[in-house]
Amino acid sequence: MRWRQRLPLPLVLSAVALAHVALGASLALLLQRWLPNWAAIACATLLCAPSLVWCLMWAIAPAHALFRALTGTVASYRDGDYGFSLAWHGRGALGELVAAHNELGETLRAQRLSLVQRELLLDTMVQNTPVAMLLIGPTGHVVHANLAARRTFGKGRRLEGHMFSALLNEAPTALVDAFARGGDGLFTTGDGEAEEIHHLSRRHFRLNGRRHELLLLRRMTTELRRQEVQTWKKVIRVISHELNNSLAPIASLAHSGGELLRRGQLERLPDALRTIEERARHLEGFIRGYAHFAKLPAPRRTRVHWRDFLDQLRSHVAFVDAAPVDPSQTGSFDPAQIEQALLNLLRNAHEASGDPAAVTIALRRGVDDWRIEVLDRGSGMSEAVLENALLPFYSTKRNGTGLGLALAREIAEAHGGRIALLNREDGGLCVTLVLPD
Repeated sequence: MRWRQRLPLPLVLSAVALAHVALGASLALLLQRWLPNWAAIACATLLCAPSLVWCLMWAIAPAHALFRALTGTVASYRDGDYGFSLAWHGRGALGELVAAHNELGETLRAQRLSLVQRELLLDTMVQNTPVAMLLIGPTGHVVHANLAARRTFGKGRRLEGHMFSALLNEAPTALVDAFARGGDGLFTTGDGEAEEIHHLSRRHFRLNGRRHELLLLRRMTTELRRQEVQTWKKVIRVISHELNNSLAPIASLAHSGGELLRRGQLERLPDALRTIEERARHLEGFIRGYAHFAKLPAPRRTRVHWRDFLDQLRSHVAFVDAAPVDPSQTGSFDPAQIEQALLNLLRNAHEASGDPAAVTIALRRGVDDWRIEVLDRGSGMSEAVLENALLPFYSTKRNGTGLGLALAREIAEAHGGRIALLNREDGGLCVTLVLPD
């Protein structure tokens, strides 16, 4: 069998055909002694045909067995079984076919092993993450839930196949309310020492052409409390610094005023009292600014004509209109809060530029929002300052409170908008306040 495999199949078939042609010709010549030519040829053909058929079947038997084996391995590949390979000792086209088939099997086995390892790694990560993950199908049934989700919604039992609405009925009220609000957000469960803060994230996507929803529920108590402690420490440092800067001079000047009064040097007393008043008013403004930032109410949105609003704003602080505003154009916002935010931005622009004519406001209409750009020709901001400028209590000014930009950001986000800072190419800063219409 093996020597037939080693010889190329066309060579074996050619040899069989030539041998039978020679045999047929010899028989025809022998039979011509007794039969006519046509009869001798016919008889020789009939006599050689069975032998030719048998030899051909014998010659292609290894190839036929190989084809059956190839059919079996292809069927195994289709069923996901890649543990087969073929043995063929011949050369030529069949040898190349078997070698290519075995290489394909090795590649599929390696890919399957890599895929299994990745799936195992991914499943291990998903199952052991502290974030509760649920995949909800288009019918509202739970398609997949990790261990954290089972502990949160099912007390450890499997959730696949259950209606999510039924699981939600057994969940805490705060969680139900968070789902009812829609979108992402924070919510709190429990009270007192048992209070827990969670973050809910919801994402929709299509899987196999059908809409699914991925729910992520993360416990944020530890992180937020740690951040809260850091924030309080920073607030205390800032307030302590500001109080010391004001109270120390006040105490010193009060002592000096008492000495002047005791000595009868009354002509210098008004200057000391004036300085005490200035420091006290500065401290009062500082405390008021912090209180205003902490007690910012929810915006009361109303339709406001932009032309009238900008004219009212210009009565408080000077600026130049970079883009004329149509008097009929209106926006939906809280005019008092947006005016406060823009006043802070314009005052910063005046301090940076020094020239009122270089301070500009450009109002631009977006697809579904308004963009208010406050531009100046100051020195701009470094990368480090740009990264931290919107954080509360961050300031590069010697007597700054770090609340102007933070308050503007708080107001913008309360309106569902945002604020962005960008250095201008020719020098200066562009602060963009984006408000939804």
